[in-house]
Amino acid sequence: MERRSFIQTAAVGAALAAPAVVRAQPQIRWRLASSWPTALDTIYGGADTVAKRVSAATGGRFEISVHGPGELVPALQVADAVQQGTVECAHTASVFFFGKDPTFALDGQIPFGMTSRQMTAWMYSGGGLQLLREFYRDYNIVNFACGNTGTQMGGWFRKEVKSLNDVKGLKFRIGGFGGLVLQRLGLVPQNLPGGEIYTSLEKGTIDGAEFVGPYDDEKLGFYKIAKVYHYPSYWDPCGQITMYVNAKAWEALPKDYQQIFEMACSDAHVEMQAKYDARNPDALRRLVANGVQVRPFPKDVGVAAWKASNDIYAELSEKNAKWKKIYNSFAKFRDDQILWSRFAEGAYENLLLQMRNPK
Repeated sequence: MERRSFIQTAAVGAALAAPAVVRAQPQIRWRLASSWPTALDTIYGGADTVAKRVSAATGGRFEISVHGPGELVPALQVADAVQQGTVECAHTASVFFFGKDPTFALDGQIPFGMTSRQMTAWMYSGGGLQLLREFYRDYNIVNFACGNTGTQMGGWFRKEVKSLNDVKGLKFRIGGFGGLVLQRLGLVPQNLPGGEIYTSLEKGTIDGAEFVGPYDDEKLGFYKIAKVYHYPSYWDPCGQITMYVNAKAWEALPKDYQQIFEMACSDAHVEMQAKYDARNPDALRRLVANGVQVRPFPKDVGVAAWKASNDIYAELSEKNAKWKKIYNSFAKFRDDQILWSRFAEGAYENLLLQMRNPK
């Protein structure tokens, strides 16, 4: 009888103690600045996913309010805002900030870089995250992979590009590092946030634009102005999205909150890619039904982009030690992945295409 009473008392004590531990955790409120138009439920939604997961896992003790471009800071100024502690975190694409240092681009996408799956492998199991964390220390930022668009489309043009000469002189919206490559092909790159692309196309201040892919591009209405949709995107083989966190704010978080936040970012990373893969096929069909002409870039554009890309990488490696250290790891991992893909996924996809269209 005494033993049973002891067990019951202990059980009650444990039940009371558990909530006390939760109550002991601090109430934390963070603000998140997004670089993405709020209308884009998939890419903007990645930040919402993180906020919801964090709140649910902490019983509402850790809340993150998500803000669209301009609500707290402009879309392309979120890195400065996190660095300075104006906001605690931001959801963005690191390629937007290549002007600070080209090394930023290696945390997102570079021309002839890796696919989404390859990039995720490098980040999580190939040393990429650790190398980038070292780089971001100088900016008071802790980075997390937090989404990926997959391989993007080459962009929207009013007229079909039939040769390299057709792109010379065009004012083309492209975000980040890809603009350096296209500049060497004769285009005039314009680094505009997503929310300003349609108006710029409509007014004729730009001649063409790339953004993401069918699902987002359809929502933004580019097909209403430019009817030619070129592929593939040599400059965006994947579109990794990054969560920036102010280093001091991160260090002040309880350890269990840190783990919850990190898991929420990983969850959002997987979810975003899954959503794009699921939604892009139908969006592409709808675009074609609306008169969009889907066309491959001519071979000379790809050859010129390849040469320009590798010239730039060699030049940067000579003069930028930070770039060289991370790029060496990035490039080796990419080349190994391409070799493996030749026998695995790449070979299977080619076979599947042949079986679907037998001759």
